[in-house]
Amino acid sequence: MKNLCLEQHLASLYHGSELNQAKDLFNQLLKEYNKNDFKETTPCTQETVYLITYGDSFYESGKTPLQVLKEVIMEQLTETVSDVHLLPMFPYTSDDGFSVTDYLEINPSLGNWQNIEELAKEKKLMFDFVANHMSKSSKWFEYYLNQEDDFENAFVTWDPSFDTTYVTRPRTSPLFHTYLNKEGEERQVWTTFSEDQVDVNPKDPKMLVRLTKILLEYVRRGATSIRLDAIGFLWKESGTTSMHLPQTHTIIQIWRQILEQYVPNTQIITETNVPHKENISYFGNGSNEANQVYQFPLPPLVLHSFVTGSAKKLSQWANEIQTISETGTYFNFLASHDGIGLRPTEGILNDAEREALVERVEENGGRISYKNNPDGTQSVYEMNINYSEALKASGEEHLTPKKMIAAHHILFSLIGVPAIYVHSIFGSKNDQKGVEESGINRRINREKINQTELYHALSSDDYRKQIFKGLSDLILIRKNETAFDPYGCQKVQHVHPGIFSVIRESKNERIASYTNVTNQTITIKITSGLDLISEQFIESELTIEAYGIVWVKEEVN
Repeated sequence: MKNLCLEQHLASLYHGSELNQAKDLFNQLLKEYNKNDFKETTPCTQETVYLITYGDSFYESGKTPLQVLKEVIMEQLTETVSDVHLLPMFPYTSDDGFSVTDYLEINPSLGNWQNIEELAKEKKLMFDFVANHMSKSSKWFEYYLNQEDDFENAFVTWDPSFDTTYVTRPRTSPLFHTYLNKEGEERQVWTTFSEDQVDVNPKDPKMLVRLTKILLEYVRRGATSIRLDAIGFLWKESGTTSMHLPQTHTIIQIWRQILEQYVPNTQIITETNVPHKENISYFGNGSNEANQVYQFPLPPLVLHSFVTGSAKKLSQWANEIQTISETGTYFNFLASHDGIGLRPTEGILNDAEREALVERVEENGGRISYKNNPDGTQSVYEMNINYSEALKASGEEHLTPKKMIAAHHILFSLIGVPAIYVHSIFGSKNDQKGVEESGINRRINREKINQTELYHALSSDDYRKQIFKGLSDLILIRKNETAFDPYGCQKVQHVHPGIFSVIRESKNERIASYTNVTNQTITIKITSGLDLISEQFIESELTIEAYGIVWVKEEVN
């Protein structure tokens, strides 16, 4: 093997004959590809904005969902969105796409690879790589159950000597489930998330190479970003939590190294819904692991700010967020297809503050999902609700769109790359019918919308219209300002308990951002400059109305 760094990584995962096998298999794999197989891509800039969406978030009679999605993006979001995060678009059996049966086939109910190629001509794409687990109905798992050649150890089999006492996971279902092969023989397999989702085994070099080939195929087929779903659970070791183990980090480093060899600037984005310190560990040394890390504390902390009318906790946390490197930054978001996680607030919010968020969510029609703890207890894992509905407060419901815009003003101001969930930018509300019909809490924020009805609502529904226009206007301003470079500088200002303020600076441009998280008018002293939102020059005193937002572009000598 010519690549010494890759060989060293493999040596930290495997030993003896398994190491030799891993070297040979990776050599064979990498010979299958060359740089000409891939389309070049460019780095992230202040113009980078991701849209998080399912392939079938929209529908229209006579068209495939992927065709409709492209139309909605090109007709409504072409000036604002640069990248499209396609949530799992492959055949699946449960969990709204996250129980994949075939990594390389497009779900025929969505469309086909040609639809993906057409969208990739217009926008950069992020594919979802569900690398930790597959559907029990997948061919790979069938091969494993029947112990076919090369698949004997492809999934994590129950071992009586393996100590699972400290295993941590966000589910209350059994850790192992039993499956029958065609001969009626039983095999017990590790299932982090559900009986239908069986965990792959990267301790088998053959399986790790298979997964690596999928990664390369995704990039070859148009992905400029790869989201590694639930990646923290990938490697299991007896007597540990089997989360965030060094071997998992090593695998991501291998993937980063290989992608940089073929397609520099491809973004690896890790999805680990855990406390901040564990989350940012996926940056590695800043340039050898994830390019972007999901900023999971942001959604609950922004919500906390508006619920309490105080930006203190958000400011304290943001004060610790600094530049990572020239190639590493944060994937900032407020809402996604999942709920608002509370684990990331550990060490930031206290129990009473977390309980206040739970109460607000329940008051506004949301649902609460729980996880099992190693000591046998249960605790809140996430709050399932549309983000605008979470911001709603009794007596000031009419101000909810304004609060939604203010919340995203914070999102757009922070160091990193912003990502907007499809139901946020289009001003959706809770889909109670979806929850009731499915019994799945997360369906509350996964509604499928008719294209014609959406277009009509964007002109006739004041709630949707306000949010859509407000968020779009902010993006259009932001993309022209180099101070919002995702790799630039950030400094939090503590100007008032009710105001979240941060200074962004890059390439001799500086913008001071001010977001009022209260229902009161607040006046503060500032450095004078032009407010990019109102287009008014602000002298030394700034008055911000309830839930008001300001971007002051300051003079830089």
